[in-house]
Amino acid sequence: MHPNVSTVQDALDSADARDGSGAPSRVRMLPDAVTTAAAAAAALGVEVGQIANSLVFSADDEPLLVMTSGAHRVDTAKVAALLGVAAVTRATREFVREHTGQPIGGVAPLGHPKPLRTLVDTALEGYAEIWAAGGIPHAVFPTTYVQLVRLTAGTPAEVA
Repeated sequence: MHPNVSTVQDALDSADARDGSGAPSRVRMLPDAVTTAAAAAAALGVEVGQIANSLVFSADDEPLLVMTSGAHRVDTAKVAALLGVAAVTRATREFVREHTGQPIGGVAPLGHPKPLRTLVDTALEGYAEIWAAGGIPHAVFPTTYVQLVRLTAGTPAEVA
């Protein structure tokens, strides 16, 4: 198992052990890399909106993780206003790797070197099951909106 996947699974197991919320999600390996929400949805046989994209931004040079529905794009001006920062910009590959330890296309919502400020798209609340990346582009795991907010210690927000 890839070290990133092990780290994500360990974080899922640890989160469950802390709060006793039930059986932890299990990371699933896919035969092909899925680096877009559309590819992930097709591989899993689910709606694109059920894919929880992990998008890393620079919010006034600080990392910001936005877990957004694969059905839409993040409105960076709206997010900047919500957070009270001057600018929210898409992070570089190097910035993403530095703050998550994971590659773009496989960034999980947890398992990072240190916790990231996180927003969780309220649009994901409309799905009973959502899917997030598991640390590499071949790995995903199922979760729910409530679990995702808990796992990330994220703030629910309208981000589109």
